[in-house]
Amino acid sequence: MTAPLLLSAGALDPVGSAARGPVITTFLVFIGLCLLWVFTLASQDEHPERLHTAGRSLPPVFNGVALAGEYITVVTLFAASGAIALFGYDGFTSAVDSVIALGVLLLLAKRIRDSGQYTLGGLFSLRAPGREARTAAAVVTLVITVPVLMVQLRAAGISAALLIGMSSDTAQVACTVLMGCLVACFAAVADLRGTSFVQVVKVPVTLVALAVVTLLALRKFSWSPGGLLDAAVQQSIAPDGYLSRGLWAHTAGLGPLNTISDHIVVILGMAMMPHLILRVAASRCGRAARRSTSIAAGLTTIFYLLLITTGFAAAAVVGSGQIGAVDANGQAAPILLASGLFGYGSTTRVVIITLVACVAFLAVLTAVSSITFTAAVSVTRDVLTRTGRPLTDTGQVGALRSTIVVLCLGGLVLSTAFHSYPVEFLVTFSLGVAATCVFPVLVYSFFWPGFNRRGLLWSVYGGLLLCTVLTIFSPTVSGSAYALWPDVSFDWYPFHTTGLISVPAALLLGWLGSTRSSARTEQGSRRTAHEYVKG
Repeated sequence: MTAPLLLSAGALDPVGSAARGPVITTFLVFIGLCLLWVFTLASQDEHPERLHTAGRSLPPVFNGVALAGEYITVVTLFAASGAIALFGYDGFTSAVDSVIALGVLLLLAKRIRDSGQYTLGGLFSLRAPGREARTAAAVVTLVITVPVLMVQLRAAGISAALLIGMSSDTAQVACTVLMGCLVACFAAVADLRGTSFVQVVKVPVTLVALAVVTLLALRKFSWSPGGLLDAAVQQSIAPDGYLSRGLWAHTAGLGPLNTISDHIVVILGMAMMPHLILRVAASRCGRAARRSTSIAAGLTTIFYLLLITTGFAAAAVVGSGQIGAVDANGQAAPILLASGLFGYGSTTRVVIITLVACVAFLAVLTAVSSITFTAAVSVTRDVLTRTGRPLTDTGQVGALRSTIVVLCLGGLVLSTAFHSYPVEFLVTFSLGVAATCVFPVLVYSFFWPGFNRRGLLWSVYGGLLLCTVLTIFSPTVSGSAYALWPDVSFDWYPFHTTGLISVPAALLLGWLGSTRSSARTEQGSRRTAHEYVKG
């Protein structure tokens, strides 16, 4: 495996000076139209429930398309396709796991909707009513949300800087701030209905853009998928290992148990993300929730098939080495592919690059606003309305808007502060927390009547502590070339993700806490009865 290629400022200009003006102008006009449309969709409803769930009035097909849109993020578009372009089979399996995750969500969708709850706090309270369960849910939601928010904004800044032909750190930070401020404006007026309309538009636009790029790439290889794949293998950095496991530099040499851990984290974590649960819970009924999730699964499968083809096409047309020279994680792959399909003087080339830029902005706009909105709903509903004097409906809406702004600004500050560090591992950390702290609690809450408050708190806080400790002492933080601190080594935990240990441990803690509590309750009841008879 070759040494990782670092981001090199100015290594490649995918747009070109002649086309930069039209691309930037069109892109800015598109941004302006999007923001104008968003503000027209802004709800004036002062009723929190209707604001949070759109009154549970979204049609199943509409909500299903919007749910598919939740899976189309800037990290998915750029990082997933880049992983496939650079690492072949390993990137492909990660994309397949993301599709399987919707199958897990489908199994729980009806129960989530029939519970009548739509935040993690409400779902956690099914077996453990009280402030402690809701506080634990809000903590977990923030721990999942903030790292994803950081990485999304960082990826947006890198992509925007590349589109204007400037890949220096200063340009990337400036673009991150600009994109973050634009998204914050949208998120500040967002509600579930408004974001749903934008999500629904994003899905066909993204699918069309990927299909066009894929077909144009196939045309360069005489419409032969086999020829394209052969070229991708030959243009890769390791032709002998491109279509086999173990090429991904982040996990190379960690063994099959690490692969199992990665699968657990991606499948369960993607299924248990709070913003996906909110959208499923906002369905009209349990049957509609299952139908929406089924539609989303079909559309997401099409999206990932196109994304996989795009990744291989980028490797075939551009070459893995050139993609890695721009960004070590391959996030520039779709842009470089769009640039490499035509010569610098081609009008079609300008159109294709602009289309990719618009899709990227839609992905940032919807993903960040959706994640932030869900986190703010959780904080407002599960924490702020449960402390001190109860908030009025208007007060809850005001608190929601304020929380959204704080979260957006906080994510933007963290994203710019850690811009020069490899923080992509935070995505797997968030997925690990979702898989560890949400999945066991929901399974126990829906299927085990004996689950109680003690079991829930043990499972949530024990799992969260385990995820944090294992991540800190994993190869993603130290001891590897792609680590946060590659020059030091305290990585005694041997795996890239925590799922192999943390998910079974959280399930065990939930069972132990509940059974110990039940045993003590039963023992106390017997003692009280004995004392009564004796008296």
